[in-house]
Amino acid sequence: MLSPAGPQQQEADARHAAHLAADARGDGRRRPWLVRIVWLLLLAAATGAIVFFLRPAEDARTAGAPFGPRSGQPAAMPVGAAAVARSDIPVTVQALGTVTPLATVVARTRVAGQITRVAFTEGQQVEKGDLLAEVDARPYQIALDQARSQLARDEAELANARTDLARYQALARQNAIARQQLDAQQATVRQLEATVKASAAAVRTAELNLEYTRTTAPIAGRAGLRQIDEGNYAQTGDAGGLVTITQMRPISVLFSVPEDQAPAINRRLAGGEALPVALYDRNRTGKLAEGRLSTIDNQIDTTTGTVRLRAVFDNADEALFPNQFVNVELRVDTVRDAVVIPATARLTGRPGTYTWLIDRENRTVAIRPVATGFSTADLVQVLDGLQPGDLVVTDGSDRLREGMQVALPGERPAAPAAAPATARTRQGGPGPRGSGPGNSGEERPRRGPPGPPPQ
Repeated sequence: MLSPAGPQQQEADARHAAHLAADARGDGRRRPWLVRIVWLLLLAAATGAIVFFLRPAEDARTAGAPFGPRSGQPAAMPVGAAAVARSDIPVTVQALGTVTPLATVVARTRVAGQITRVAFTEGQQVEKGDLLAEVDARPYQIALDQARSQLARDEAELANARTDLARYQALARQNAIARQQLDAQQATVRQLEATVKASAAAVRTAELNLEYTRTTAPIAGRAGLRQIDEGNYAQTGDAGGLVTITQMRPISVLFSVPEDQAPAINRRLAGGEALPVALYDRNRTGKLAEGRLSTIDNQIDTTTGTVRLRAVFDNADEALFPNQFVNVELRVDTVRDAVVIPATARLTGRPGTYTWLIDRENRTVAIRPVATGFSTADLVQVLDGLQPGDLVVTDGSDRLREGMQVALPGERPAAPAAAPATARTRQGGPGPRGSGPGNSGEERPRRGPPGPPPQ
């Protein structure tokens, strides 16, 4: 038999019931926040779906993709193009050359002595005969005076001997002296004549030595660095000399070509033709000078199978410097009225040498094998496969396929082929609900008939 609850038990039950009521009221307050979170997640999912369907179409329109969005139809590919033409194409030989002066002279003193004057400046352009340096001339002036004195004494003795000879000849005609005495006097005269000649030669030697005290430029050119200073004692055998003079105008370039090209070059030189030669810098971007071929060597280098050639250049601006490395372009011949295409239009692959030919009417491309001849950095001679007026691709050929449509420079790429209505509405085209900025135009399916409005 249960006993009735006491006052304490009733009070505990009342508190428990109050807690349950408070928890129920709290759950009612939290439920609206949970609903809001669910709606936000649904809204984010819907926005992502819209962006997912609109992004490919927008990218295709802005980037000019070769295929229409969701259509599978290729759009026209923009390419660079050029027409096949006729032009003169130079036949050239390219080689590496070295700038070589036509003359390089080490100026040395020809008599020993102390340098009393240096008359040139380093790097100065000197002319032939210009004074370079002077040696102390006093010893050589004294030697000249001595030689002249000796010559005067010998000439006096010769004159006396000739006078005696004239007397002996007169006495001999009178038979006043012996024949032997006359012959001896004649020999003395001849001996003194030889002595006078030797003394005269000594005088000229002394005069030459005195002249050699002034060292002059043997050629016209640029003076290098000074090898001796004033006050130094110069010797005739000094290895460095006084200064090195290099001829700068004109100047030459030595270069080598393969031996199989030598006969054609030699034949044109022998015929008196002037073969032009152009020089370029190390990167072949700037032209340094233009000149002409001067000569070809008389033998072939057996170790390399090449022959050396020399070209001459005026070098008025002194752009060419001795021992400078240059790129040489020798024009051997010129092909007149050749069929040419740009060098960028020639390709090499599985078909061999080919180019992309553009159909002017349909704007489609096709591979056209070609046979090429001479070429330059910009043009290529076409021997077979193309005719003047044909249109070839010069840029963008790596993205082409056989039969693909292309758009020429200045033309707008053709629009892709028409797509089904559902695709057009998905791309934002005119549909049953219309389209506008930010609207895909797609009619979204409904899950069922609309129900009654929520209460």
